[in-house]
Amino acid sequence: MEPLPELYAIFQGEVATVTEYGAFIKIPGCRKQGLVHKTHMSSCRVDKPSEIVDVGDKVWVKLIGKEMRDDKLKLSLSMKVVNQGTGKDLDPNNVSLDQDERKRRMFRDYTSQKITLEAVLNTVCKKCGCKGHFAKECFVQPGGTKYSLIPEEDEEEVAAAGYERDKKTSLADDSSKKRKKEKKKKKKHKNKQSSESDSDSSDSDSDGAQLASKRSKHSGKPSKAQKKKKKKKHKKKPRD
Repeated sequence: MEPLPELYAIFQGEVATVTEYGAFIKIPGCRKQGLVHKTHMSSCRVDKPSEIVDVGDKVWVKLIGKEMRDDKLKLSLSMKVVNQGTGKDLDPNNVSLDQDERKRRMFRDYTSQKITLEAVLNTVCKKCGCKGHFAKECFVQPGGTKYSLIPEEDEEEVAAAGYERDKKTSLADDSSKKRKKEKKKKKKHKNKQSSESDSDSSDSDSDGAQLASKRSKHSGKPSKAQKKKKKKKHKKKPRD
């Protein structure tokens, strides 16, 4: 067995090959190679690894994972957690690596795991007469109310009946509203007529009072003919 660097060790390696998904780095002191995935090449997004590195380049990497696949040891490397100029570890506590691992777990593809729903138990309860459970699983009390499932065909009829009821109630409400409005209009009309009749009677009373006052005035004052007669009488008296 060739000596391999320890986990989270930092070393400088040479780029052996560049692919669409990353670059393979030669590990010094052994013939093994490690993969730097394009997500670990830089803190920014990398679409083409060939734009970052080229074959023969010397890069600083950090060993972040060891995994056995098909009886072969796979080594995972990272460039973004190491300063490429000095080789200093930018993530000594491996915080960013833990965050990346959590993101992978959160966005894992679960489409292959299908959810299967159980069918309703094809049996009739002897206690309540309902479908889907046994008598020992029944919660109905002796002498209590019993409920049965509504068939799917009757659901449409029930919905139609409910719609018709709603229509009838809405029509009844509209008719009652119309009646109330008509009653209000009639009351307003009656009030107007009564107010007009009261005003007419008050006007007639005032007119009558004015006429009576005029008559009394005329009756109190003597007329011109009466005045002339009085003067003639005074003239006819003999002198002493």
